[in-house]
Amino acid sequence: MKGGNFLLKNLLKGFIWLLAIVAIFIYVKEKVDVDYYAWLKPLSSRLGLIYLIFIISEVIFGIIPPELFMIWAATKFTFTGFVFQIFFLSALSYLAGILGYWIGAFLNRSLFFRVSKKRILGKYDKYLFKYGEFLVVVAAVTPIPFSGISMLVGSLKLPFNKYLLFALTRFLRFFIYAYIVWQANILY
Repeated sequence: MKGGNFLLKNLLKGFIWLLAIVAIFIYVKEKVDVDYYAWLKPLSSRLGLIYLIFIISEVIFGIIPPELFMIWAATKFTFTGFVFQIFFLSALSYLAGILGYWIGAFLNRSLFFRVSKKRILGKYDKYLFKYGEFLVVVAAVTPIPFSGISMLVGSLKLPFNKYLLFALTRFLRFFIYAYIVWQANILY
């Protein structure tokens, strides 16, 4: 399969990252005798602020791992609320990717984009030329910066309809990771 090893390697990195975050979460929840939610309470009760931070993070190359927002949702909501939050967060991430596509399409000749491409996204250029739109799927389901890849795809003006279709796999990542986070939260 075209890019199979590349996908598997990055999926493995993603699951290792997820397991590390979940292991830390479980350890803190079980072993650390502090109210580890106390410092989050002023922030976690303000949903609009949480969503704003999430969107900014997703547009700016995923500075804050989405799994941390999943943990927040798992500790704050019932199962139904958690599922809604995961769907909403994955939709926001999908929309952030679309915004990234259009940033790449419209700002591809700007100094900002050239510097970002050279310093941050340059290492993914070769993968985009090697794997084409398949790189969107890899970025959607792995820790590769989804918005950044979306910007690259947009800068090359690859077909928007294809981009939208491949980017839907972002929902798959969110729901698989969220399932693991939810199980860790209720089991420990």
